Amino acid sequence: MDELAPAVHRTIVCVDVEGFGDQRRTHLHQVAVRKGVYRCLRTAFDCSGISWQDCYREDRGDGALVLVPSDVPKALVAARLPGELAGALAAHNQACDWRARIRLRLAVHAGEIHHDEHGVTGTAINVAFRLLAAEPLKRALAGSAGGLAVIASQWFYEEVIRHDAASSPATYRQVRVSVKETRVSAWICRPDDPYPPQQDGVLPPAPEVVVPRQLPAAVAGFAGRRAELQTLTAELAQLRETASAGGTVVISAIGGTAGIGKTALALHWAHQVAERFPDGQLYVNLRGFDPAGTPVTSAEAVRGFLDAFQVPAERIPVSLAAQAALFRSLLVGRRVLVVLDNARDTDQIRPLLPGSPGCVVVVTSRNQLTSLISTEGARPISLDLLRGDEGRQLLAHRIGPGRVEAEPRVVAEIIDLCARLPLALSIVAARAASHPTFPLAALADELRETHHRLEALNSGESSTRAVFSWSYRQLTPQAARLFRLLGLHPGREVTVPAAAGLADVPVVRARALVAELARTHMITEPAPGRFTFHDLLRAYAAELARAHEQEPERHAALDRMLDHYLHTAYAAALLLYPTAPVITLPPPRPGARAQGFADYAAASAWFDAEYPVLLAAVEHAAVTGRHTHAWQLCWTLVVYVRPRGHWHDWIATHHTALAAARQHADRWGQAHTHAGLGGVYSLLGRYGQAHTHLRKALHLFRDLADQANQAHTLVRLGTLFEYQDRYEEALSYTHQALALSRAAAHRRVQASSLNNIGWYHALHGNPRQTLDYCRQALTLNRELGDRQGEANNLHSLGYAHHLLGQHRQAAAYFQQALRLHGQVGNQHFQANGLDHLGDTHHATGDLAAARAAWQQALDILDQISLIPHMGAGYPDPDIIRAKLRGPRSDDQRGP
Repeated sequence: MDELAPAVHRTIVCVDVEGFGDQRRTHLHQVAVRKGVYRCLRTAFDCSGISWQDCYREDRGDGALVLVPSDVPKALVAARLPGELAGALAAHNQACDWRARIRLRLAVHAGEIHHDEHGVTGTAINVAFRLLAAEPLKRALAGSAGGLAVIASQWFYEEVIRHDAASSPATYRQVRVSVKETRVSAWICRPDDPYPPQQDGVLPPAPEVVVPRQLPAAVAGFAGRRAELQTLTAELAQLRETASAGGTVVISAIGGTAGIGKTALALHWAHQVAERFPDGQLYVNLRGFDPAGTPVTSAEAVRGFLDAFQVPAERIPVSLAAQAALFRSLLVGRRVLVVLDNARDTDQIRPLLPGSPGCVVVVTSRNQLTSLISTEGARPISLDLLRGDEGRQLLAHRIGPGRVEAEPRVVAEIIDLCARLPLALSIVAARAASHPTFPLAALADELRETHHRLEALNSGESSTRAVFSWSYRQLTPQAARLFRLLGLHPGREVTVPAAAGLADVPVVRARALVAELARTHMITEPAPGRFTFHDLLRAYAAELARAHEQEPERHAALDRMLDHYLHTAYAAALLLYPTAPVITLPPPRPGARAQGFADYAAASAWFDAEYPVLLAAVEHAAVTGRHTHAWQLCWTLVVYVRPRGHWHDWIATHHTALAAARQHADRWGQAHTHAGLGGVYSLLGRYGQAHTHLRKALHLFRDLADQANQAHTLVRLGTLFEYQDRYEEALSYTHQALALSRAAAHRRVQASSLNNIGWYHALHGNPRQTLDYCRQALTLNRELGDRQGEANNLHSLGYAHHLLGQHRQAAAYFQQALRLHGQVGNQHFQANGLDHLGDTHHATGDLAAARAAWQQALDILDQISLIPHMGAGYPDPDIIRAKLRGPRSDDQRGP
């Protein structure tokens, strides 16, 4: 190997042109762009005091690599080069055809560089170009009114930029970069459209890099499957080649019958290779063959993945297609393992597939997934029954090699009686492990007897059912009863309090019974305090419940279970949204075991964990004729789904509940579900449907003489017309709401009505009338302790004072509102307040403050998904960008 010359520490500058390959550019335009880039670079370097002639340069087609001489102070690169380059680009862009204009990304780093006969090399150069390709840098330039975005490495920022005030360190924003193998922090600035300086020059901490680790625990005592494990691992050998070549994602599809060990294989292998996927491991049980007939939808699964990466709810779009696209974008440049367990078909899977070739997907299914193999290039891996030696290995792992070796013939018979199915063998092993002094021959005798008894009933399933029956008969009577009743539970998981309600036993006793079921492998505990069981065992439990539990007892168990979820969800909902108009629940049945919560965080965490169960409970309640449970559960869910943007679930559950309420002529249920549907359709811009549902709700509440809910529905109708900029109608409905809420002495709806009337007057050009209404609302909300309502009132007052030209008062109200909106975490209204505060500063001639507020508003809006179709008075990112691009003189530049 040739000896390398000593490395030299150099400052590294690399640049790349935005949209160089845009099809609207001809070859002549591209040549003009290249000439312009080099002309601008030469000018900028020379004007910064860095001799362009002395720099090492390499052309990169649509960019360039520049190495600054070692003796040049790095402060010149940090403090002078960005501004000079931005000025040169502006001059070029003013003088040329729009198709030859240049918008440039620049990365700056420093490190050891080796020179050879081919040029230069070094890890530091690789890092610089990874920074140049970072998505946060691309987004920064795309959202800039200027023509240059700069990214500095963490080292360069810490060692150079932050020590030099001339480098404007407070205008840099810290970001996380993940490009190929590079995962680092870096700092971005926009020299010709700067971010506002952070207060006191203190920058926010780097955002936490979320690395989801969702894999459930690997199956204990995993045995065999050596060839399949080797096949899976061999696929990883293609990963580096595939990623570097820009190929497709690697997908493996594990197929086989129920109980064959598909999940065990997938999880065992996933844990073996988890460290090769530093950006995370995702897992979802798609429940494609759930006996309850409720597989996980693609929308639920992709939303779960977005939540795992802690994508803010405001950033998550409405449609499944858009959510899937966001998921794919999130995984670009990352190495993530995705395990899609128990899939029904390719349609369920396809929206969950990443597009990044650095990712690997493992799918398990009882179906062959032919379409996934043919269209997505999945590699099929078909599982067969365990071989005899693999069955012995599994038993030896679970009960010890000594017992297996002591009775080899008996062990062989047990393996045959279990049909060499891993699930059945695991249950037998659990029974043997719990009785270490029992000879295996005795267990084999019991199993053989059960096998013969069931064989005549169903020879195709006799082996598995024999094991289930044999294990079930070892349970204590109370545990066996709980196992049967769990077969009635509609959700994917169950907690101890819910199990206690099903069985009508104290929570302490239920905990002991659940532990007994877990010890015998009749159920498993995938997460602390949450229990589930295999689809075959779930179906078996449901069969036993139908056979051994009388119909009245089955109905009573379901009633207690649904009461548990309804009353617990209601308590949680009131903590999440204490100002919601209440509904009256029937008292819980004895034994329902409803839970309470200490605070907001506990209530929110319960909803997070139980959300899929609650969706299933709504469906189950409707199907089984429990229409009151169905619509009241829907009511509790709205306060959880609205801030998280679960629009599809909101619509689906309410239509289910509405159908059930109509079937049972429940007018209260119909009224509330119509109102809920009107609310979601208003937010989604489906105004015709929203109006229909809200009018039906209003008529029903009038027939029921419910003034408070009439008033609340009228408020919603006013908001619907506000979103359409129809302020006369909005005012009409909201004045009716105010009169009714006063008659019903419902102070919260009064406050909401007063504020909305004032707000509509402002939007309609009558700001003086706004002041009186909103001051009344402010007094009421402060008495009620409603901080969200108070923030809305302060914002309305600020907007009215702005329209009246009273800008000092307007700014004061906006700033108070912003503080409160920040406390309650309402990002959309924070952006609205900043936008309007910027307008107020602009009206006073303080352009620097105006631009700072607008930029903060835009930063928020760029990170969230706007609630669509909210009409005038709400922030529009395009309008804010236009304001930021507005003319400004040098002495009016913002910070």
